Parts: sequence; structure tokens; C-alpha cells
Amino acid sequence: MTDWGARAECLLSQVAACSEPGPGVTRLPFTPEHRAAIDLLQTQMEEIGLTVTLDHAGTLIGRSEGPPGSRTLLMGSHQDSVREGGAYDGIMGVVLPLLALDKLRAEGIELPFSVEVLAFADEEGVRFPTALVGSRALAGTFDDAVLSMTDTQGVTLREAMACFGLNPEQIRTLSRNPEDLLGFVETHIEQGPVLEREERPLGVVSAICGIERHQIEITGETGHAGTLPMSGRRDALVAAAAIVAEVDRMGQSTPNLRATVGALTVEPNVVNAVPRRVTLTAEFRSPDDATRSAAGDALHHFMQNLAADRKTAINAEKTYAQMAQPCDATLSAQLAGRGTDKGACGLLLPSGATHDASAMADLCPIAMLFVRCRDGVSHTPEEFAAKDDMGAAIDALASFLTALARKDSENS
Repeated sequence: MTDWGARAECLLSQVAACSEPGPGVTRLPFTPEHRAAIDLLQTQMEEIGLTVTLDHAGTLIGRSEGPPGSRTLLMGSHQDSVREGGAYDGIMGVVLPLLALDKLRAEGIELPFSVEVLAFADEEGVRFPTALVGSRALAGTFDDAVLSMTDTQGVTLREAMACFGLNPEQIRTLSRNPEDLLGFVETHIEQGPVLEREERPLGVVSAICGIERHQIEITGETGHAGTLPMSGRRDALVAAAAIVAEVDRMGQSTPNLRATVGALTVEPNVVNAVPRRVTLTAEFRSPDDATRSAAGDALHHFMQNLAADRKTAINAEKTYAQMAQPCDATLSAQLAGRGTDKGACGLLLPSGATHDASAMADLCPIAMLFVRCRDGVSHTPEEFAAKDDMGAAIDALASFLTALARKDSENS
């Protein structure tokens, strides 16, 4: 019998070699490493009988054609990585559905609908200050303005795409008709410790968390650390410390809220001067938009009182907001049921990270399958998913496709 998990492990190892030199995997969009990865994936797609195209957003598409007039199920994830990242994030969500289709082919099972496996070019937003280009193109939400954004070498996204053989002016034509689609299913490592803690190889995502970010500037007054009396000090860092503590308290005490201060700068940042100015960021994530929004409002109220108490000026602005995306209940239940049949699934959990599925939700129903990762580690060379867990995911995806086929036949 075929060890599908071992096959996934082998193929992922081959794709991981499509990387810049150095630790882990560095594969940025529209680079020679990207080209090597899609060449390898194209070969795999063609070997299992898929028709392969590369669209003008850089998305590699392998299509299994169903009966004339049938709708299409989309599956996939992204091929790009962060710098010095791992071999599983994103790309595993391309490899596992490919192998699930191969498994059905080996078993002689034909589906009454079309399936497309998608390898999106740019989800991470590492090379250019934008992300989700391929998925937004399909969803019809692509913003032409991002084509003028540049990487660190001054190359625009438009130029990089053109050098890759694409026509970025055609991206607007890529949007799909939702009536033609059954949905989008993304498979991804969890990037967290929940499945490992619960001793489950697989889980199903309930929602992709909404995100909001706040830029905060605190202005006080500097002075000599040895001569300025403690009473009456306008120490910007002391006020910042209170904000950091409050953000953490909110995250610790509010269900389904992730709260983080991720960046902080201090001026003049010397050992013998009272800090005059501090800038920091506060980020809130939650699968419930009301919870996330309330946290932002509460922090602003806290900072108003803090500014008066600490005799500092605090300016805060919400700089980014992204709505939560609930996964489709029907697709998710079917996916969970298939995993449970294999003794692997049934656990529902939110995704704190953004995925291509969050953009695809503007187009069609979405579902996500999480695969356990060791120690919850991601975006590092130590990122790891066991072959047995990947094998369970392939079984679950293949079973999901056959169950969807039965349901589609009943409704036709």
C-alpha cells in the first residue's frame, strides 16, 4: 500500500530545496526559486493527469476536469515563504490536496465535479509590502495600486511580474464567477500548540481571526537620570510600560482575544536620560469582530486616563483593520466528519493567522483543515509536521472529496 504521508514528506523536501542559500527555506515570489518550485509542482500535477496553467497573478493551477457544466471545488495554499522559514507553511496545502487527488485516481474514483489545486504566488508579503495577490485576483478584490509597490531593490511588483513572464495588466480579468464554484478548502499547519496539546493530528478551522493594529506615540520630557526628581517626572517609557501591561491583561482576561505589543522604540534611548518619546504598536486578533473592536476602544479609553495621570501626551491611531472570516458551516462539518471517520479530527479551533482563505471568502464558501505541527512552531527552519499526520490529512481530504461527490450527485 502507498504511504501517502511519506510521499508528501518526500515532495515537500524536494520543494524546500527551491530556496535561496542559507538556513531554512527562503522562496520569495517571482524569483528563480519561485520558478523552480512551480516547475516541480507542474511536473507533479501533470503526472496525475491535471491540466496546468499559470495565471497572470502567478498562481499555478492544476485542474481535474469534471463532467461538462459541473461546478468546481478550489483547493490549495501559497508556495512562498518568509525569510529563513520552514518547509511546510503554505506549500503543504498545495502538496496534500494533489496527493489526495492522486489517491482517488489510484483507487479509480471519478468525481462529478471539477477540482483545481492552486499554488498562490504571494501570501506572506515579504518581498513586497502587500499580500494575498493571487487569491484577491480570483476573488475580484485585487487593488491595482499595489503594482507600483517596490521591494528593497527598488523593483516594482509590476516589473517583477513582467520579468516572470506575466501580464499584470490582465490580473483584473482573473476574477471567478461564484456560481461556478463549490467552495475553497485550504490545508495548513496549525502554527500553534493546540492540536499537539490535545493529541490530535488534525483540526478544522471555525474562523479566521479579524485583526486591528494601533500605532501609539507617547511624548513626555527628558532630563538627567541622576538629577531629575522622581516626583513630577514625565517619563514616556513608564507610560508605555503601563500600556504594554494593559494590552497583556486584556489578552489574558478576555476570551478569544489575542493581544500583542510587537514593536517599541525609545528616545533618546540612553542609559542616563529619562525617556522623552516612545512609539509602540498594539495588535488585537479575534474570531469575533465585536470582541476585537471592543478591545481597541477600551485601550484608547485607558490611554486617555493614563495620559492625564502620567502627565504625558498620548496619540493613538488605528492603522489597520481586517474583518474576521467565519468558515462555511456545511463545508467545515463535512471536513470534520471525514477526519473523525479516520480517528483524526473533530476539534474546531480558530486561526489567529491570516491565510489565502480569508481573501477567498469574498468569492465563495471556505473551509480550512489544520495539521498538527511540532511545538506549534512556524516561520522557522524548525517547522515540522509528521508524515503520519500528513497521511491522515490526505485520507481526510480524499474522503471529503468522495463525500462531497455523493452529496453533489444527490442534489443533481
